[in-house]
Parts: sequence; structure tokens; C-alpha cells
Amino acid sequence: MVKTVVGSFDSIAEASTVARELRAAGFLESDVSVIANNTQRDFTRDTTPARVEDGEASGAAKGALTGGALGGAAGLAVALMGLAIPGVGPILAAGPIAAALAGAGAGAVAGGLIGGLTDLGVPESDAEYYAEAVRRGGALVTVRADESRADQVDRIMRDHRAFDIEDRVEQWKRTGWKRYNPEAAPFSFDEIERDRMQYRASPRPDPDLRR
Repeated sequence: MVKTVVGSFDSIAEASTVARELRAAGFLESDVSVIANNTQRDFTRDTTPARVEDGEASGAAKGALTGGALGGAAGLAVALMGLAIPGVGPILAAGPIAAALAGAGAGAVAGGLIGGLTDLGVPESDAEYYAEAVRRGGALVTVRADESRADQVDRIMRDHRAFDIEDRVEQWKRTGWKRYNPEAAPFSFDEIERDRMQYRASPRPDPDLRR
């Protein structure tokens, strides 16, 4: 039986390391996706969808590649895509999720992240949590794995500081958050950095990786 394992991370560096280790462990490129917030300090809240073709990357996407953010993810960089998603902000995506987001088109891209995750086998309610995590500066790695190898995926993700999404949602709710809102303003660079500092200072429970 094939299952979808999702890991949530506070940085694109952690997510790309996990993707690289999964590929080294023999998981297929077609089964591994990475979605990461790509907000820069000078982000101007432009929410126009834009695909970044291989060899024609924007400055932000080129920076991610040369900095090793996704470029070292064992083949995933070939499918690197940059998008600006209303309610989330600028992201980088690689793997099957990138094709799903591209297929959403300009008219449907606002809901594309939720749809892309559900297409990979993630329940819609969980997909909304994961989309909110990306909006707040996080990164996701999704893996389709045979049940016999799901524990191996768990270990790799836990070793690289995957956080428990339900615990994170409880933290958001304590500050007034109720649910994912596709019309919400994207987080600024400073807001993302503020939250990351708070997360580092909080106890981190063992993650319950969704399947």
C-alpha cells in the first residue's frame, strides 16, 4: 500500500536536505515534492503567477539554486518552479507538486496549493494547515512511499527537524488564527523571521507526520 508522508520544516535548507537524502535512499524523483516559501526582504506583494523555466530563472530562483537551497536536491532542481500565490506569497516548488501548480493556471492558482496537496493524497483539512505553514515561511516535503518504507521516511524527516503541524496550529490559534484564508496577505520577511525566533524558543514535540 502506498502512503503519502508529509514533513513540515522551518527552512528551505532543511527541506532540501531531506529531499536530497530521500533521493540518495532510492526514492524516485517522481515521488518527492518540495514546496517552500521564497519571501525575500524586498518582496513587494506582487501576486501575479509566474513560472520560472529551467535556464530562465528569476533572480530569486537563481539565488536559491546557487545557494544550494534546492539545487542540491538530487535532480529536483530540474523541475524548479517559482510562483507567486495569493494568500501565500512567493514560493519555490519542485517535483510532482510543481506540475500540479502549473496546471492550475492563472485563474485557479490561488487554490492551487491546496489542490496540489490533495492531488498527492493529503486530506483537504491537513492541506490547509500545510498551506498556512508555507505562508508563514515554512517548507514542505511530500513523499509517496510504500508502507514498508514509510518509517524510513519518518526517520529522515525527524532527523532534520520536521515540526509537528498540529502543535504549530495550536500556536497559531493562540494568536487568533482560525483557519487558512486564501485571501489573507502574505507574511513579510520580518514577520517570518519574528515567528522563526519564537519557534526556536519553544519546546518542539515529536512530530506526527501525516499519512
